[in-house]
Amino acid sequence: MTLDDLGPRVVLMGPSNAGKSTLARAIGRARKMPVVHLDLLHHRPGTDWVPRAPDAFVRLHDAAIQQDRWVMEGNYTRLLPQRLARASGLILLDVSTRVSLSRYVWRCWFESDRAGALEGGRDSVKWSMLHHIAVATRASRRRYRALPAGLDIPCIALPSPDAIAEFYRREGLVR
Repeated sequence: MTLDDLGPRVVLMGPSNAGKSTLARAIGRARKMPVVHLDLLHHRPGTDWVPRAPDAFVRLHDAAIQQDRWVMEGNYTRLLPQRLARASGLILLDVSTRVSLSRYVWRCWFESDRAGALEGGRDSVKWSMLHHIAVATRASRRRYRALPAGLDIPCIALPSPDAIAEFYRREGLVR
C-alpha cells in the first residue's frame, strides 16, 4: 500500500516522539495537504504546554476535520471516533520506549525548531512526560496495533524506525 492509497484526509498516530509531526510535515509538503498538529490545537500558544479548555479543543478539532484535505497527527483518542469517521486513511507509527525517551530528551535539550513545536513555547524535560512515555504508552501501543481491524479505511503500519525510514524513501518524502 502507498501513500496515494490513503486519500485526501490522513490520520497519523503513534506513541510520543515516534516522528508523527515530522512525517506529517513531509506528507503535507509532498502532497500539498494542510498539516494539523493536534498538540497545537490542544495547547495554548506561548505557554509551557498548558491545555486549552476542553470545549475549545473540541471546537478546533471538529472544525479541522471538516476540511476537504489534511494530514492530521496526534492521538487524543477521546476525539478519535469523529476523526476516523472523516479520515480516508491511517498511518500508525511505532518505536520502542527507549527510542521515544531518547528522542524526547534530545528534542527538549537540542531542538529549538521542530515540527509540531508550540509557538512561543519551549520544550523542557518533565517528569510527567517521562512517566507517560515509559508507562502509559505501553497500553496505547496495544490499542493502536488493534485499531485497523475495526476500520473501513486503508492503513499503513510502520512498526519501527527502519520501517519509517523505508516509507520516507519509498514515497520520496523529505524530512
